[in-house]
Amino acid sequence: MTKTPEFLIVMITVPSRKVARSLTQAVLQSRLVACANILPGIESHYWWQGQLASGKELLLLLKTRHGQLKQLESLVRDLHPYDTPEFIALPILNGSRAYLKWLGEELGGFVRQIK
Repeated sequence: MTKTPEFLIVMITVPSRKVARSLTQAVLQSRLVACANILPGIESHYWWQGQLASGKELLLLLKTRHGQLKQLESLVRDLHPYDTPEFIALPILNGSRAYLKWLGEELGGFVRQIK
């Protein structure tokens, strides 16, 4: 049986720096993430409503705990301007012991022993 990873990186694209900063403040103030990175200069190409589309976006990388993912997704959907915002969670399988310990402390609750 595979163990559920404790921490995740969530990727969210947004249309502007203003939206990126607004979402970032909301998820940090809610304590649903310990850290957020805003990466500018993303060029997205995708299918939308049966047609190819493209646009300039920014990418948010949010560090969270698995147990907070549903609340985080709900908050993002409530605040995001897109009808169908990108919300993709990737497991953090390994990392610096000190950084993962800090993530656990900032996200509150039980922190598994990190090997």
